[in-house]
Amino acid sequence: MNLRLNTLANMVDVGSRVADIGTDHAYLPIELVKSGKINFAIASDIAAGPLANAKQDIVEAGLEKKIEPRLGAGLDTITKEDQIDTVVIAGMGGKLMTQILNNSWENDLSFDTLILEPNIGECGVREWLIEHYYLIQDEQIIAEAGHIYELIKAIKIKKKELLTREQLYFGPIILKNKNAIFYQKWRGQLLYQKKLLTNLNKAKKKDLTHIQRIKNEIRMIEGELND
Repeated sequence: MNLRLNTLANMVDVGSRVADIGTDHAYLPIELVKSGKINFAIASDIAAGPLANAKQDIVEAGLEKKIEPRLGAGLDTITKEDQIDTVVIAGMGGKLMTQILNNSWENDLSFDTLILEPNIGECGVREWLIEHYYLIQDEQIIAEAGHIYELIKAIKIKKKELLTREQLYFGPIILKNKNAIFYQKWRGQLLYQKKLLTNLNKAKKKDLTHIQRIKNEIRMIEGELND
């Protein structure tokens, strides 16, 4: 497996019952079961092609009795009877990810542990987690094949966690452990935001609300890069 999938696998607790949503080839559940870390997983995908790949890989690994492939959208493939305690959703936008989680929540189906890797909109994902009584327990920021990924592990709690705007934006644990990849990502984002601000200011009809929001984000990014 690649670095991203290995990092996700490391976030899974021993003995969990896992649902991997958007499983593609089912590499993650196969590795988790083969390593002995878990004994049961559901490999779910909305598309028939990727699920066919997953089924083939599961059979070739001899794990048909421990990994169940399911075709369907988001968490619609999961029921309470499955007793899933850990859901992994990786490689999609944060907005779609929170829609999937929201649909499940509204159907009275929630999970003790969520392991999430949004490829955009991480702040919105953290906001959803906090609003729905999850504690962000672990975060990793990694770089692979020209992409930077933020991985978030959250566990359900009874009392709502309070985070600052900066913690929601950058990640509460990532902020505590700023590494070279953090600086690489946010220096790039700072340049992007400054170019965006220049273009917004050139517009004949200025969107003052948007301009102010970008200015605030630039100040926040500069604050963390210079801290």
